[in-house]
Amino acid sequence: MQAARGPVPAELSVAVMNGAVPAAVPGCVHTDLLSANLIPHPYQGENEALLAWIGRVDWTYSTSFEWAPDGEERHDLVFEGVDTVAGIWLNGTHLGSVANQHRSYRFAVDEYIREGANAIEVRFTAPLPYANAQSLELGSRPRPYPLPFEAIRKSAANFGWDWGIATFTSGLWRPVRLESWSVARLAEVRVVATPDGDGGAVSVVADIERATSSSDVDVRLQMTIAGPGIDSTIEASADFAASENRADTRLELPAVERWWPIGHGAQPRYSVSIDIQGEGAMRDSALRVVGFRTVEWDTAPDEQGAPFTLVVNDRPIFVKGVNWIPDDALPVRVDRARYERRLRQAVDANVNLVRVWGGGVYESDDFYDLCDELGLLTWQDFLFACAAYPEEEPIRSEVEAEARDNIVRLASHPSLVLLTGNNENLWGFEDWGWKQRLEGKSWGAYYYYDLFPRLIAELAPHVPYAPGSPFSPGTTWDGEVQNGPHPNDERHGSTHLWDQWNRKDWLTYRDHTPRFVAEFGWQGPPTWTTLTTWLDDDPLTPESPGMILHQKATEGNVKLETGLLPHFRVPGDMETWHWAMQLNQAIAVGTALEHFRSHAPHTMGAVVWQLNDCWPVISWAAVDGDERPKPLYYAMRNAFAPRLVTIQPRDEGLTAVVVNDSDTPWSGTIHVARRDMSGGILADSSMPVSLRAYSSIGFDIDASVADAGDAASELLTAELDDVRGVWFFTEPRDSNIPPAVFDLDVVDAGDGVDVTITARSLVRDLTFLVDKVDPGAVAVDGLMTLLPGEVRIVHLRGLSSARAAELRHPRVARTTNELVDAG
Repeated sequence: MQAARGPVPAELSVAVMNGAVPAAVPGCVHTDLLSANLIPHPYQGENEALLAWIGRVDWTYSTSFEWAPDGEERHDLVFEGVDTVAGIWLNGTHLGSVANQHRSYRFAVDEYIREGANAIEVRFTAPLPYANAQSLELGSRPRPYPLPFEAIRKSAANFGWDWGIATFTSGLWRPVRLESWSVARLAEVRVVATPDGDGGAVSVVADIERATSSSDVDVRLQMTIAGPGIDSTIEASADFAASENRADTRLELPAVERWWPIGHGAQPRYSVSIDIQGEGAMRDSALRVVGFRTVEWDTAPDEQGAPFTLVVNDRPIFVKGVNWIPDDALPVRVDRARYERRLRQAVDANVNLVRVWGGGVYESDDFYDLCDELGLLTWQDFLFACAAYPEEEPIRSEVEAEARDNIVRLASHPSLVLLTGNNENLWGFEDWGWKQRLEGKSWGAYYYYDLFPRLIAELAPHVPYAPGSPFSPGTTWDGEVQNGPHPNDERHGSTHLWDQWNRKDWLTYRDHTPRFVAEFGWQGPPTWTTLTTWLDDDPLTPESPGMILHQKATEGNVKLETGLLPHFRVPGDMETWHWAMQLNQAIAVGTALEHFRSHAPHTMGAVVWQLNDCWPVISWAAVDGDERPKPLYYAMRNAFAPRLVTIQPRDEGLTAVVVNDSDTPWSGTIHVARRDMSGGILADSSMPVSLRAYSSIGFDIDASVADAGDAASELLTAELDDVRGVWFFTEPRDSNIPPAVFDLDVVDAGDGVDVTITARSLVRDLTFLVDKVDPGAVAVDGLMTLLPGEVRIVHLRGLSSARAAELRHPRVARTTNELVDAG
């Protein structure tokens, strides 16, 4: 790899312009320069600005390979992913130009390949100047950030976001290969598994490309299925007649097992092998792994508006979701093992759906395969986010090509339950001043209302589609205006709630009863170890230079403190400030989730912004950029639990809501008690309850129990079996919560330690910040509230009992109690 042109720092010019830097494929300029020790890490301290020059430099990747005639008719050079603008050269011949990170490219090279050494060059054009030039050519359009990410088919977040570093990457970020073939190859394969009663069917549609000299050869398509309950080979076939390039076949199965989302059943999958035969030999093959399930979104209007209810195998599913962004700002570093770690964290947090947000990338096949395996539903945005996008060439054709690529690639996955046209663009067109600024220019409506639904109807009619998120069912585009309900009307379809973080207290989540909330969230800092590893500030403060550079939200720290003050005083020391902000984030989102779940089936889903981070940053994530869970993670785990008891304000009183999101009925006696801070019961009541599977019930709490005598010194509990909901009558800063007193007994257990907590006082939201003891340690549970005398056991992975004294340190064992008097 070499720098060809651009503002390379003088101290690097010899190494990167006159020399050759070893390059990896898949890879990118940043990872290659890091491997060669030529640049500091872009995530460290204030290095982001120091390395911005990389995105303004043209780079050339070059290599050679040996080739000898192999008897095949065709030879294609295949690029699975090029980031982003480049010319492709083979042996001095220009094969073509590319300008889209989100699709694959194939070049026939029979005329140019030669026996012996062959030289490949990929000459990258710097993404920043290219995007700026395209913006001038196509016309500037509204966007939330200064750089014109909408003018280039590249991950929008690569230009920076309110949680993301700007990296401006270039490179071959997915594999490159030479593919040799004869007679025909599989150009496109579409597989659909459809259940029908106890049985089902698999249908295959295959398109082939023929070698020119074999255009009149008969080709046979063959499908073989293996999976649960199939003891012998099951096959079906069809013929491509001479000169025909499409064939289809279908195979009926008398008995199949249904694929279910996690929490609703198992995830049996079936392997579908497809191959083509011609002139007595197998010419190409493909494998798809499918699951039998039905899926639809119920949007039929009702008295309250229009629901947005996911129905799988005829069962309504309450969506317990998270939004997903690229897991690394250098996405090439995300491999299958890292996907699996992150997705298993989602599973452990009781999540059942992952929404892949439209400002990132179409993730690799590993991501969707793991979601299929784990039972995590996927919602995939097309890659358009928060901006008006041009519909003119060359963008228009590239958008269609990438959409075709990815619809076909993803549509056979049983986890895929929704394709969505964009993130927030329908809303932006209505409310963000776009109409005046656009002055009639295109903004993307053609893609969302015409192109994408047309392509899905052609390529994957079994996959549901929504024009955007948020979106109100019934909204249409007539070429000039959107007609129907407002796109972000919470009475209809999906809703995004951002007023709370931006300008209101998080308690106002309770003012909203959306049919489905697809985005909402609250910020908090990463874990202490992550923060102090990547920031070099001395002293480290909320306003120190590295902290400000790792806080990308507009007025982010102001909003953090403004959002804290109704609940806690702002602490005076940095570690306590860090804990307070993490805790407030967790309580904010946990409060919202319990509220939304309490309104089922009116509200049928809540998708938290966001699961993950792409670098070490203050953000809305539950898992930070070094893969460590924040307290928010435990709030999600608790609020998304299969069985939940929550106390909610309703009208002038309080209501206890019992939620059973499990496959077995739940019955017993619920006990509601008003208590003093010592745990003593001041008033109580009990009643029998019985819930069927996947249902909820609420009942008003009698005023004699629900009305506090001394609000600052009392709390309310509601318990069914071992599940408890807690209600505090005042905010912590106004309460009389006593200091937390508890005993810890620590014993080695498996891959860590079991900690037995015995509360000697009321202990609220006890969380072990175990990364401060060992950077690799993880607590299984957090945000634990115990009444005096209660005992709880929590497992901490990656520790031994020799570290017990450190676990008792107040900077590790954190609670709400300590923040009541913090200041």
